[in-house]
Formats: sequence, C-alpha cells, structure tokens
Amino acid sequence: MAQLDKFFQVLIERQALELRMQTQSGMVLRFPDGERSIYSKPLDAATLSTLLREVMGDERFMDLRATKQARFAYASPFGPVDGDVKLDGNLLQARFQKAAADPTAPAAAPADPSKPSAITASLEVPSWSASKVPLAGAPAIQRLMQLMISQGASDLHLTSGFQPAVRVDGEIQVQQDQPPLDPAELETLLMEIAPERNRDEFRSRNDTDFAYLFGAEGRFRVNLFRDRFGIGAVLRLVPSRILTCEQLGVPQAVRELTKLRKGFVVVAGPSGSGKSTTLAALIDLINENRKDHIVTIEDPIEFVHSNKKCLIHQREVNTHTGGFREALRAALREDPNIILVGEMRDLETISIAIETAETGHLVFGTLHTNTAASTVDRIIDQFPADRQAQIRTMLSESLCGVVAQTLLRRREGGRVAAYEVLICTRAVRNLIREGKTFQIISVMQTQKSFGNQLLNDALFELVKSRMVEAQEAYRTSVDKENFVSQLRRANIEIEGASEQDWLFD
Repeated sequence: MAQLDKFFQVLIERQALELRMQTQSGMVLRFPDGERSIYSKPLDAATLSTLLREVMGDERFMDLRATKQARFAYASPFGPVDGDVKLDGNLLQARFQKAAADPTAPAAAPADPSKPSAITASLEVPSWSASKVPLAGAPAIQRLMQLMISQGASDLHLTSGFQPAVRVDGEIQVQQDQPPLDPAELETLLMEIAPERNRDEFRSRNDTDFAYLFGAEGRFRVNLFRDRFGIGAVLRLVPSRILTCEQLGVPQAVRELTKLRKGFVVVAGPSGSGKSTTLAALIDLINENRKDHIVTIEDPIEFVHSNKKCLIHQREVNTHTGGFREALRAALREDPNIILVGEMRDLETISIAIETAETGHLVFGTLHTNTAASTVDRIIDQFPADRQAQIRTMLSESLCGVVAQTLLRRREGGRVAAYEVLICTRAVRNLIREGKTFQIISVMQTQKSFGNQLLNDALFELVKSRMVEAQEAYRTSVDKENFVSQLRRANIEIEGASEQDWLFD
C-alpha cells in the first residue's frame, strides 16, 4: 500500500475536488466552498519525490527530468485516481482527482466537508521531515543525506565510531550535534542502499562504488570502504540539475571544443575539483546544439542526461560493462560521434582513447593532474620508453585541448572554478611531437589569443573581480612566486606570503 493511499481515501470518501501538494508546502484538499489543509508541515523534495515514485513508478518519475510533466492514472485501494505531476526547476507539484465515475453507476450522497469523517478523525499522519526522521519505508540513511543537503554540503563522510562530517565549501565540518556512528548500525544503513552486486564486491574487496538516486535532490556517488575503525563511506551529491557552461564560467575557448568533429579533449584536476560537473555541462551543450550519438562510460553514472537533439547512451562500469577498456572498445561498434570516458585509469584505456580520436571521433576524458602541461607529460609517461615516440606523434595529431581546473571558496560563500586552458595550436603540436613539453607554458603565454590561459591568470582575474580572496587564490596557485609578483604589480599584497611557501610547493 502506497503511503499516499490514506490521503486518496480522504479525497474520495469526502468527495473533494482535488488533493494538492508541492515541495515546501503541505497537503491541501479543495472543496467547492474552499480549501482545507490536511497536512500542514512542509514537504521537502526528497520526501515528496519518494511519495510520488510509489504511485507513478520509477520510469515515469525519472522521465519528469525531460518531460517536466506527467499525467497518469493510479488505482488506489479506495478507487481510481488521476494524477498530474509537474517539475518546474526544483519545484515539484502534484494534483490528484478522483477518476471520472462510470456514468451508469449510481451517484453517491455528497459528504459534508465541514464535519470530519471517521477516516480523517482517526488518520495519524507521520512526521515526514526528512531532516528529522526518515520516511517510513525509506532507507534510514536518508536522514543523514538530507542533513548534508540542508547545509549545502558537497560530501557526507561516515566513519565507524565517530560523528558524521560534511564538506562545505571545501572544508570538513564535524556534526557535533549528531551521535557517533555505531559500526554495526552504520554497516546496516549502508548495506540497505548498496545494490546486491556491490555488497558482494565489498565483502570480497572491502571497497566498492555505486550511485544512489535520492529523489529530486539528485544522485549520490557512494564509496564504501573499511579502515582501522570499521566500515566507512563517502557520499558525494551529484545534483539533478546540470549547470550550463555560462553558469560555471567555462571559458569560451573550451566551449568551442564542443564543435569539433574529431579529436581528444582532456579535463584534468585533482579529486573533487569539479571535472564531472564541467564535463556534464559540455555534453549538455553538445546535446542542445548537435544531432549526434553520444556514448558515456562512467563509474558510476553521475549526471543523468536526457535526449535533446542528441541520442545519449550512458553505460556504468561493472553494471552495464566489465570496465573502461571493454566499454571503449565496444563503443566503436555502436556508431558513436562522441565518447566520454569518465576516468582514464590505465595505459590501455588511454591508448584506445587516443586511437579512437584518431579514427574520426570526438573523445572526452579525465585525468588526475594539476596543470595542462603536466597532463600531456602524464599521458606520455604512462607508456613504456620504447613506445613514447610513437605516442608523442599520435598525441600531437589527436589532442585538441586540455582543461585543468580547481575549485576555490568564494568571498560570499560557495565555490568557483579556476580554469587553465591549453589549446593545441601548431606550435603546441610541434612541441609534443619533439618531446619539448617543458616549453608549452611559454607558448601558452605568447598565444593567449587562441584561448590559452594559465592557472595564475585565471586566479588573478578571480581576485581582481573580488570573487575570491587573494590568500585563497595564493594557496591554490601551483606557481606561487610568479603569482605573488603578478599580484604585487597590481598593488595587491598577500598577508603571510613567503619564499618558503613556494620552495616546498
């Protein structure tokens, strides 16, 4: 029995015209003479999403992201109901009416809405605020998920024997008002949301990755592991809404890379630097402007794309395919125009990605490197010495651009990305081919008109526009000495900057 059925019982037996609900509001019954609230507490998005999924079904609910509206019939135990659900940004709205009666059936006597019926008098509505208690029947860990979402956190850290912690604007904050997590109870919470395959993998390997859908709030990328304290987990929130390149501040030169018909584009940065968010924005830009076939290979699937102008197939490692290498090889037989490789973990995956780009496909991939120039070196250094000359030649012909990014705290809260951009001009290609990658930075400085941008220049613009503090940008810079000189030429001083900071950087 769905949890909304008891409210459909009230709707039908009291012959109300409509039952209405939406996020951050309660539930209202509409009668010919006015409206009556039957549940006054605001419904958060996660709670309302869970309620609606029970009566709509998972597939129809997921389609809301693309269709924005769904009309359907639901057979409640108390009679058929017609539903109309709309998604407007983050606002989820739902209206339900008793289904039109059979014209041959006798009419029922109207009820007096001013008098509570036996049903409403005995109806006990649970407290559904997901920030306080989990929804009945829903995984108990949703309480902690909602807790982190309410604080605007990006990650939730769970450690056996310790209080939960969240990452807000890049900093870990221990939740002092929460009790320490009992190891046995924590394992029960986490196993409740882990797919069966991941439970088996965790038992055999002591770590596993999977995605968990959390209503309209988005998806969580979950990593389970064991350490000296017991079971632990890190849950990263992947918002359901894909931000645009304009909202993220992605440079125009990077957006232009989405117009390419073939080539290799790498998005680099340390873990948690927003690579997945940037890639999702670039794929969405392609989806809105081109009519192509896009295949993504991810571990796990994070941002979910709907088909706009493009046809998109998203494959999850260990769920839809054995691994990145296998999926990348198979993708060549799937008539793709664009392939996204969520993570290039080994030599063979990088090799196939480069070969795929050479054969007339546009390939996007990610690497955990800090700068554009070091990304080129990392790719080449993955190969044995006797193959590096060949790879340099192949890379010089296929590599079109490298985007290295990092996240900084904004002055007013939140975070903003700083982008280093390497556009592969003829000069850059020659340097890669000749093994002179140490000169790439010099070319980037002299060829800024092509869209090249050093990280220090991006940081300087963020400081000059007062989006971030100079000290925050200074901590992020990988070339601190030159960055300090750049700021001082603009009469901007950094408190506490010293030679020791960059001597050991």
